[in-house]
Amino acid sequence: MFRTILSLLQTPDLRKKALIVFLLLVVFRIMATIPLPDVDKGQLQAFLSSNQILGLFNIFTGGAFKNISIALLGISPFITASIIMQLLTMIFPSLKESLYEGTEKERAKFMQYSRLLTVPLAALQGYGFLNLLSRQGVIIIASPLDLIKDLIIIVASSVFLMWIGELITEQKLGNGTSLIIFSGIVIDFPREILQTVLTVDPSRVPNMIAFFVVALLMMIGVVFISRGERRIPVSYAKQVRGTKIYGGASTYLPLKINQAGVIPIIFALAFLMFPQMISQFLAGSQNQWLLKISVLFQNFNQGSWVYLLCYFGLVFLFTYFYTTVTFDPETIAENLQKRGGFIPGYRPGKTTAQYLTNTSSKITFFGAVFLGIIAILPILMQQFTGITAFAISGTSLLIMVSVAIETMDTIEAQLIMREYEIS
Repeated sequence: MFRTILSLLQTPDLRKKALIVFLLLVVFRIMATIPLPDVDKGQLQAFLSSNQILGLFNIFTGGAFKNISIALLGISPFITASIIMQLLTMIFPSLKESLYEGTEKERAKFMQYSRLLTVPLAALQGYGFLNLLSRQGVIIIASPLDLIKDLIIIVASSVFLMWIGELITEQKLGNGTSLIIFSGIVIDFPREILQTVLTVDPSRVPNMIAFFVVALLMMIGVVFISRGERRIPVSYAKQVRGTKIYGGASTYLPLKINQAGVIPIIFALAFLMFPQMISQFLAGSQNQWLLKISVLFQNFNQGSWVYLLCYFGLVFLFTYFYTTVTFDPETIAENLQKRGGFIPGYRPGKTTAQYLTNTSSKITFFGAVFLGIIAILPILMQQFTGITAFAISGTSLLIMVSVAIETMDTIEAQLIMREYEIS
């Protein structure tokens, strides 16, 4: 890893891109520290400590939510919009074609839909949170004008962060959305761990040791499924052109165990937060039916086995879903056939595509199960040890390690590409 970073800093154009990414993340961190007007910080701390789901939401905002900053929602509206658009690709095949097989103009149009959808989602989420925080006395909203003012600030900040995320992605050193979340976790994670260690009851020291052991195993597991791959042998037929012979080489096609990276966990947590957010929004309602719905959603929390099963199931499904959307065996088989390549034992074309589909499905199954188990481990540790910080800290660790590996892989790919161009 250190060798990769050193090579990055020694390459002028990549060093410039890394500096741009760093400065954009600094802009985000500055926004995350500027609070909205009329915030009662004492009431805020008491409210956050009593509501764990908002602690998880704080992860997705890159630490901006806990300060009730102008970037209150962080990048979460854009994440939600991306989830909706990705799901729509399964309903409308034309959307999938425009995203993965269409022209640059068609892909840009697809992304524009995600951006436009971000605005109303940010307005809805912002309105809901402002009402929730106002009822809890965390923020003082004296008039509708104050509500509109704060809402405009929140929506504008979410759109601005979406733009920052896209600028980071354009540098091709990692996913902008993931790096924004990563930056907030990296800054807060050491402090959270230290605070947990210093405030833990002496009788629970063995539990704390168990947490660090499980955290180490989680890191090893994340690295394993991120690096693990199935290598499909590929051979190229010899071609005689004049007096020269071309082809005849053998190589391999790498299929990763987990091609979706950290996206399934982010998507799953984003879905699981909605019921508990709704319960918070409906808690102050005077309508009995809405109150019943609120109580029903409140029972859907991390302490229930239903939550764990849903979490595992969503991670499993999103791993398959994202792999299905991004991995196209037919296109790969077609490209191999055009270049004279084939997989030994399988005819080029449809037979090769079917083989790649079956192989990808099998290895994705193991990757999805493993990723689902790793995702719920922090919550299981919380239930067995009774230390509530485990669920949030464990989830933060999981996302942090996954994004770090994904980013390092992207940087290494950029370095290899430049070495190839030089040679």
